[in-house]
Amino acid sequence: MGTVRIGIIGMGGMGYTHCKNIVSIKETKLTCVCDNEEKVAREKGREFGVEYFSDYREMMKSGLCDAVIVVIPHWFHADAGVFALENGLHVLSEKPLSVTVSDADRMVKAAKQSGKVFTVMHQMRTEPIFRKAKEIINSGAIGEVMRTLCIDPWYRTQFYYDSGAWRATWKGEGGGVLINQAPHTIDLFIMLGGFPVRIKANTRTRLHKIEVEDEVAALLEYKNGAWGYYYATTCELPERQFRIEIVGDKGKLIIRGYNLYLYRYSAPVSKYTFEAKEMWAGITVEKEALKFKSNVATGAVEIIKNFAAAILRGEKLLVSGEDGLRTMEFINACILSGKKNKSVDIPVDRKEYDRLMNSLKKSSKPKKRVVVQRATDPRLIKK
Repeated sequence: MGTVRIGIIGMGGMGYTHCKNIVSIKETKLTCVCDNEEKVAREKGREFGVEYFSDYREMMKSGLCDAVIVVIPHWFHADAGVFALENGLHVLSEKPLSVTVSDADRMVKAAKQSGKVFTVMHQMRTEPIFRKAKEIINSGAIGEVMRTLCIDPWYRTQFYYDSGAWRATWKGEGGGVLINQAPHTIDLFIMLGGFPVRIKANTRTRLHKIEVEDEVAALLEYKNGAWGYYYATTCELPERQFRIEIVGDKGKLIIRGYNLYLYRYSAPVSKYTFEAKEMWAGITVEKEALKFKSNVATGAVEIIKNFAAAILRGEKLLVSGEDGLRTMEFINACILSGKKNKSVDIPVDRKEYDRLMNSLKKSSKPKKRVVVQRATDPRLIKK
């Protein structure tokens, strides 16, 4: 059995958690850490007994690692990831993959040219409920998708937004709920319902004292003519009680919280609608609460294990770089549509979006209230 030597870039709450995860996995070895604050890098390096750096380029060229996990603010994911790939290292990027889809393009291109393994930390894909949902859809049980829906609340306090100078600013983060909290569920929504070709979104700052959006509502159009609705917010409770509906011609799949329901139709709607010979005829619908394994390993550890297995044995990735790119495409389309107040076609116009981001970054203002916290949400950490 081989071992993948891994370096971590970014020693915030999530980076520190990944260090502990790596130490717990047989096929991975933590060999170095990096943080732009040398004091922090030194402290974490000594804690884990590994080399430390304050410049990720030096770490990547040190020969101490075969792969890196990128856990730094969003705007820097692309530069760090591309540099690693161009220097022969495998890359696991935290979500979101980038801020702009043009940067995501650069990362995917660099991965293809290097031939190195490139994945994204969309760890909710490891949850049994979503694996089961994907299995049902792939089986054809609900038929062609006719409608989609995703409601995704993530409550956040003002103190949360005040915990870092970079948070909830165009210059530091490149967006709000869409780019910070929502990427995980957007990834699942796209995985299950497919990728839209057009988005009409409304975005706004409804409650918090921030310069980016804390609420978004979007109408979606798909290639086959299906419609969808997407909503995300950090103003609503209970948080993480998301709802996803994928409605097909032969049935309907509903995820509500962590419950999964399948509605099977006795006949396809597209066929029965024209074959029925009675005025008030209807299709019989059978509802089934689907069961799935609950005692299986999930979370970030499983993504790291899969990352190592892909490097060592060519195991198929749970999340590809292209998957991360599609999530960014969706996010960029919502933000661009919200700012233009009109529908946006996908693929997003890369140059137009880059111009928008450059303009928003220039208008971004330094925060007046900041109480720096280096911590991640303990509810999202699965050991």
